[in-house]
Amino acid sequence: MKFGLPSSPLRRRSYFLAFILVLVPCTILLLVIGTVTSLDFTAEQSMAQRVAEFQTRMQYLESMYRAKQEDVSILSQYLGLSSQNGETTNVSINFNLLEGLSADSRAMIRNASASVKLPANLKLPTAFHFLPHLLDDPSSLRPAFLQTKNKQGVSIVLGIPTVKRDKQSYLLETLDNLIANMDEDEQNETMIVVFVGEPDIDYVTQVSNSISSRFPSFIDSGFIEIIAPAASYYPNMTQLRQTLNDSVERVRWRSKQNLDFAYLMAYTQPKGTFYVQLEDDILTKKGFISIIKNFALEKTAKKEHNQWFVLDFCQLGFIGKMFKSADLPWLITFFQMFFNEKPVDWLLYHLIYTKVCSVEKDAKTCKQEMSKLWIHYKPSLFQHIGTTSSLKGKVQKLKDKQFGKIPTFHPHNNPPAIVKTGIQHYKSYSIAKAYTGESFFWGLMPQPGDLIEFKFKEPVVLKRYLFRSGNFEQPSDRFYNTTVEVLPFNLPEDSPVWSNYNTTTDGFLIIGIFNDFGIAEGVVDSKIGELKELRLHVYSDSQNWVILREILLQDNTVR
Repeated sequence: MKFGLPSSPLRRRSYFLAFILVLVPCTILLLVIGTVTSLDFTAEQSMAQRVAEFQTRMQYLESMYRAKQEDVSILSQYLGLSSQNGETTNVSINFNLLEGLSADSRAMIRNASASVKLPANLKLPTAFHFLPHLLDDPSSLRPAFLQTKNKQGVSIVLGIPTVKRDKQSYLLETLDNLIANMDEDEQNETMIVVFVGEPDIDYVTQVSNSISSRFPSFIDSGFIEIIAPAASYYPNMTQLRQTLNDSVERVRWRSKQNLDFAYLMAYTQPKGTFYVQLEDDILTKKGFISIIKNFALEKTAKKEHNQWFVLDFCQLGFIGKMFKSADLPWLITFFQMFFNEKPVDWLLYHLIYTKVCSVEKDAKTCKQEMSKLWIHYKPSLFQHIGTTSSLKGKVQKLKDKQFGKIPTFHPHNNPPAIVKTGIQHYKSYSIAKAYTGESFFWGLMPQPGDLIEFKFKEPVVLKRYLFRSGNFEQPSDRFYNTTVEVLPFNLPEDSPVWSNYNTTTDGFLIIGIFNDFGIAEGVVDSKIGELKELRLHVYSDSQNWVILREILLQDNTVR
């Protein structure tokens, strides 16, 4: 007896059709089930994230409400609290003094006065107990400098402390990198607060002016704020206790850093749901805001991690540490209490250790419990780039190995063009490869009259342009005294546009210039119309080579 396929072609065709009739519906059914299951899972994930976002937002609002309750309680006591013979007494307020307040505030104070009973002379510790020098000057907690639009209610606040460095400042490069790696939606739910920890108001003003000059629109919108404390905020740094066998200079440096972080956190707490501590000499990755927010919501949605205290997006020091704004009072108070004792990253460790560890638990159990509050994200999103520390004489060469390779260029899809230059390129770092997004341009020292020419294969209407020269490893390899010039395709000689710009002898309009940071960017006037060519024109000698790491010529094509 033989087994196998039916011998007859008719039978084979019948069996094949039957097989198809069974297989196709089953396959469709499985696909439908899989799709529905996938949709259900995606919807469940989305709902969990929405709940987590709502939960963290509620925590933030509750913390703000508690802060207002505290203000009301203090005001109530100030206006009408009295006691006799050390006995408990009700709060009694002269409400005529409150006419200038809003109805809501008056109602809160009335409720407080009706229900709050306090033992006479009972006072809870405040910052003044840990920092008694603050009592010597009524203005010690009032900013000496503040540039703000009073923006509040964002999702994420990025805090950047900065101080004067002996050699190079990285602050503007850091701000530029943070902004460049956010899209418009991310910028709308974020703000940056720069804390200038210097008592020299002239230096603070200088920093503010440089930021305002480089990022005017971000200052005007309230996306960037700048704050500096009063000199009296700091204690007498010559009277600090020498701890951990550190040098006097190091104790002063780390103690001041603790106080700087506490001040910055206290200022930013009402401004957003989450707070991320950064430094003024870092790089980050594209889309980092969405990554850290989604990671925070994901962990908040998970039962085993929803009580997290810090999310760590960098393995170095205190960089890239994310907190719920509602939890910042823990850190602020801890830093104030122990500012003279240990560095800031050690204090963070000890705070979390105190929350979950005890002498009854072994080291392994303690580590497991701490990992639920201190959660690391990999790969790292922030990289430390500075080598000149704010501590005099200290060289900081540490790098976060989990960050990966630092990008050396930013590619774009530019309009087709013939690209050439008289500046000799180094190795394979040609201008043609830089224009097509394959690499960056690295050329020998530019000389007066040198050009980089982009001759479009077809006339093009440009909306904007962006050129970034130099990089974080060679910040001086940038364009100096170099203009951006365009050649219109068919602009009438009698057009008023010609009078709006300076022109070259060969008919180019000068529409832009590289700034002190090696960047040229701007919007191209639509009245200029189609362009034959755009070029960069060098007008003076350079003592450095030149790097062009980003070229963007944006036309009407979506990129």
